[in-house]
Amino acid sequence: MGLNKEAAEASEGLISLSQMKTPPTASSATDCKEQPLLFQDLGSRQVAADFSGGTLSSDGGVLLLRQVDASLGLTHRLAQCFSDARRQVYVDHSLQQLLAQRLYGLALGYEDLNDHQRLRLDPLLAAACDKRDPLGEDRFNPAHRGVALAGASTLNRLELSNNKRTRAHKLAHDAGRLEACLLQTGVRCLPKYAEEIVVDLDAMGHRLHGEQEGRHFRAYYDDYCYLPLYVFVGDIPLWAQLRTSDQDAADGVVAALEKIAAAIRQRCRRARIIVRGDSGFCREEILAWCERQAPVVYYCLGLAKNSVLIEKLGPALASAQMRWCLSGAARGEFIEFEYQTVKSWSRSRRVIGKAEVTAQGQNPRFLVTNLPAKGFKPDQDSTRFTPARLYEGFYCARGEMENVLKQQVLDLRADRMSTHYLASNQLRLWLAAFAYLLLERIRTLGLAGTDLARATAGSVRLKLLKVAGQVRVSVRRVYVQLSSAYPLQALFRLCHRRLMALAPASG
Repeated sequence: MGLNKEAAEASEGLISLSQMKTPPTASSATDCKEQPLLFQDLGSRQVAADFSGGTLSSDGGVLLLRQVDASLGLTHRLAQCFSDARRQVYVDHSLQQLLAQRLYGLALGYEDLNDHQRLRLDPLLAAACDKRDPLGEDRFNPAHRGVALAGASTLNRLELSNNKRTRAHKLAHDAGRLEACLLQTGVRCLPKYAEEIVVDLDAMGHRLHGEQEGRHFRAYYDDYCYLPLYVFVGDIPLWAQLRTSDQDAADGVVAALEKIAAAIRQRCRRARIIVRGDSGFCREEILAWCERQAPVVYYCLGLAKNSVLIEKLGPALASAQMRWCLSGAARGEFIEFEYQTVKSWSRSRRVIGKAEVTAQGQNPRFLVTNLPAKGFKPDQDSTRFTPARLYEGFYCARGEMENVLKQQVLDLRADRMSTHYLASNQLRLWLAAFAYLLLERIRTLGLAGTDLARATAGSVRLKLLKVAGQVRVSVRRVYVQLSSAYPLQALFRLCHRRLMALAPASG
């Protein structure tokens, strides 16, 4: 009981602290009646601490997020996908500011809306969100002055406005426009004169821990989950569609590819498009759609094994088995052949088979493709799509997308599907994808050629964005004094210089 009482008192202290007004500058007098915190002595020196450090932030790199956002015009475009039915005379937080606060919070590692009860006191985040007064002294309601940003309840209403019809939920979004916004923003990041664009497909189960709308038990994950469809080009997200898990992984892919291919061809007019994915996407409707396009859309998709395919691979498997018995080498052997299913396929297609034997036994693998065996005529490399190189050099490279999806889940918490409604969980999935796009642009545009050029989103956040800084707000400027002990100052300056050189988004 004593521990519970102590915890309750500590919680009350946090609640009261969240309402404290932030001092205008770090040099302001601090009324601190508490005793300092004493730690173990350092030799002859006493080690003491208190909370009189002034206006500090641990997220100095949020200014870099703001800069790359300005070059993309991301939050501006996002705001146009929402409708705002609030009476503007009483509004403290514009739609664009709310979206910037949510996106920057995700990029900085604050995926939980409750985190914003503390983040709203951060004047540096407020400055990044274009708050004219980062200290919040210009708030309409006098009771809210001193707190510049929106709290968790306001951001929650933003996410739930499509599902709740109350006088407080007035920020509904247009799902079609948000879908198009992600696609168009991602496509704008592709090189305009690219000759080849590889579109990676994947479906990833996001486990659910409640009674969410559309929950379904999927045996593969041995749990209740959603099954979103992700589409990436390299590290750039183009599509993040939330789906219930009671359907096939390929459901809705053709409709998505129609929009994606059109957007890519509008941006990269000379590029050939190659669709790549695992066997979950090897369906007649997808293969036939790719073959009907003009110009054709190429595909390289995994193919689930069956008895007929294994029989065709038999001699190669026997050879691989002999090599394993004689030398213990697990090198695969590759063959190609024409194959057509009895019922599901409308025509025969080129299939690559891999015969491999390991300590665990035989491991036959297959893929189907319409890529030409002799390569494309303008290309000098005529052996690029021969069986071994196609499988090991091209198809297996799709594993990079799985690393990107791990960043979505581990670094951006895209699987945080904790609202009840499918629509609001879809919005969270989109916001996580947009936050990843901000970090990807910082990495590509600001960190190219550096040690962080291929770092994960989490590493970029930890090493570049998590910089302590003291914030001083005056009439003329917001002065941020970043930590003198920060070890990557040269890298931060380089990234800043590169991002500042980017032209702001038009419109």
